[in-house]
Amino acid sequence: MPYKRVLCLTAGLALLAATPAAAQSIDYGSLQELFGEAVTTSATGSPQRSTEAPVDMTIISAADIKRSGATDIPTILSRTAGVDILPFAAGAAEISVRGYDQARSPRMLVLVNGRQVYLDHFGYTDWHTLPVALEEIRQIELVRGPNSALFGFNAVSGVVNIITYNPKFDQANSASVQAGGLGYASASLVQTVAMGPGVSGRLSISADKQDEWSNSNPAILATQLSNPWATRAAADVVAEIAPRTDLRIETSWSNSGQTEMLSSYSYVAHRVKTGSVKATLDADTAYGSLQAQAYINQLDSLAAPLHYKNTIWVAKLQDLLKIGTAHTVRLALEYRDNKVNTTPVVGGEVGYTVLAPSAMWNWQASQKLALTAAVRLDSLKLSRTGTFPVGVKVTNNAAWDKSIDKVSANLGAVVAMTDVDTLRLTAARGVQAPTLVELGSRQVLPTTAPPKGVATLGNPNLQPALVTSYEIAYERELPQIRARVGLKAFAQTTEDVKSGVSKLQIDIPATATTYPAITYLNIGKSRMKGFELQASGKLGQGFRWSADTTYVDIEDKPIAGYNPITRLAAFGETSPKYRSNLSLGWTNTRWTVDTYVHAVSKFNSYTATQTLEPVAGYTSVAARVGYQTASGLTLAVSGQNLLDDGQFQAKSTGLAAQRRILFSVSRSW
Repeated sequence: MPYKRVLCLTAGLALLAATPAAAQSIDYGSLQELFGEAVTTSATGSPQRSTEAPVDMTIISAADIKRSGATDIPTILSRTAGVDILPFAAGAAEISVRGYDQARSPRMLVLVNGRQVYLDHFGYTDWHTLPVALEEIRQIELVRGPNSALFGFNAVSGVVNIITYNPKFDQANSASVQAGGLGYASASLVQTVAMGPGVSGRLSISADKQDEWSNSNPAILATQLSNPWATRAAADVVAEIAPRTDLRIETSWSNSGQTEMLSSYSYVAHRVKTGSVKATLDADTAYGSLQAQAYINQLDSLAAPLHYKNTIWVAKLQDLLKIGTAHTVRLALEYRDNKVNTTPVVGGEVGYTVLAPSAMWNWQASQKLALTAAVRLDSLKLSRTGTFPVGVKVTNNAAWDKSIDKVSANLGAVVAMTDVDTLRLTAARGVQAPTLVELGSRQVLPTTAPPKGVATLGNPNLQPALVTSYEIAYERELPQIRARVGLKAFAQTTEDVKSGVSKLQIDIPATATTYPAITYLNIGKSRMKGFELQASGKLGQGFRWSADTTYVDIEDKPIAGYNPITRLAAFGETSPKYRSNLSLGWTNTRWTVDTYVHAVSKFNSYTATQTLEPVAGYTSVAARVGYQTASGLTLAVSGQNLLDDGQFQAKSTGLAAQRRILFSVSRSW
């Protein structure tokens, strides 16, 4: 079993950990006290404020999460500058950055403590099934733009890096229950324990359920919909196995069901099970801060008739070297093995292995200038095993013996122009690899004998999309009024855009014995440009505020003969021009009050027939009021979609987001 491979590697790492070390696991709490705000080590390995990192990053703190009143991560992210959200159903939403959002959006890299949690078969993230309770999250780092060289495989539109409390340093203990409108009910428990000398652990369990949103389209059948529910559990154990050497074991499990939107823009009742085991060894040595990590993700996804069983395991070695006081170098080597079955016609298995060396160099050239350069090579080897169904044109597994070698890169310069003015310049090239579904896992055949009917098949010749981005950002502190303002301008080009399958265009002609087929293709370029304005600050006694607006303009430039609309790749049509946020909050010793306004300009969405339908621009309002009693209980009432009890936020037909009021009781200790 793959789990045994991870556990064997863990034991080997422990036996090899004889060298003295110092850095071990990262104590974010101490770093936060030192810097006076949330900090990151994700971009360069060294602690930095988000404004000092060589990437466009926003850090959402645990306090921000608690005050949000949100019950899911997509809602929290949607209140951050530049983020696009498509809430297709009560338990299903898609997230992207600065446009390009779509059903089963494949452009975001999502991590929990360095482990990818986006699902490799489709390359999307099922947020509802993430095995993490909101109460155990220390911070969420949102990184905008392609950052494959710094953060890893498939970081194209952006990165969501979820960091949980470390049981070695943090006593994260809490219990909470919530109930309210639309049949919503949830409960969570997070407990940290000392398990022995040098060993600490944390266990979290959570569950929730709710009713599905109202359906306005009689063509959508009740069998296509499912009331969302989920059960999740995770365990995190850190052991100091030698002086300044830590071994961290993380396991998780989730089981969930909800209405999902397929990439063909059809609703479907979806059941998802996930499981993972991860082992990380950190050691600070005379040769640098060494890290060895291995993990396995297993997925069982059923959206009848499609039933995917996906297994991926990843092993990574990394060395972070400090050279003098000005230079930091990070060298890494990653290996990935990824496999999934063919479905709904079974009998085959599609997979690939990836070997990816990478390097990062950060140079603090002066007190006012920091430069960062990173490069990564992804060498992908595609393969297929098993049988082929009758009626398909390609029946030789050798057609999948392909190699893809692509380089990604990141360049960043952070200039402290004055004590209050910061300028950041970035350039990046990211690689969006084809998903296993696109490469051949999907085998949908008609019930008629060939050549009648149309098959849906994957394409082993599909190439990665390459995303190049440039950004200039200026930020200024205004200490006189306790505020900060920022302005960003950016431009991005996507080459070899990957299309969906078009029901209106045959890609593989029929023969006397084979079906005509539709498949996934590279269809041209897409260009995006835009700007972003942000401001935040504090007022009077306990008041805080923030505001932002992001504008993007996307121009799709397909190859002759391909229509971006029918190929499900009309990003210029389906991305809103503007997305904006406004928040206002107040806190004293007992009370906390927060209000959030989220506004999106008009855009288009796809129908199940692959035509476009207009979605009116909308404004949604959410709020939370919390009170902490003398005994330490927190009582809160929160509301989502307060302006409208049936607001279309992703489509103009089908499911509409409904108003919901929730009551919660929680306690931390």
